[in-house]
Amino acid sequence: MALVVLFSTFSFAVEQHYCCDVLVDFSFFGEAESCDMDGQNMMYSDASSLSKKDCCDDELLAVDGQDKLNISFENLNFEQLQFFASFVFSYLNLFEGLTENIVSFSDYPPPLLVKDILILDQTFLI
Repeated sequence: MALVVLFSTFSFAVEQHYCCDVLVDFSFFGEAESCDMDGQNMMYSDASSLSKKDCCDDELLAVDGQDKLNISFENLNFEQLQFFASFVFSYLNLFEGLTENIVSFSDYPPPLLVKDILILDQTFLI
């Protein structure tokens, strides 16, 4: 349960550096390293004229975690409160040990031995 709460509140960012639509570098904690073509401009030709366009691109993917974890019991209806109380009661009773060891077959003696079948069949476990 603690891991679910931890991962639901965890936020992170991934920075990615693309060069000519190819992923060159990514980073979870810092800035992604750029390639050598960062300062250079590639020449692309249109039908009418030549234009300069930067081939490198930086993208930032940010995932924000949940920051509101206030649980109030004021908004719960009677059935939810009843379920919660029965769950807590049954969960706490799982860990209660028995005060004494109860052996259910101690009052019953074993059956009488009429014939010793192992001796009659001469089967011995060695």
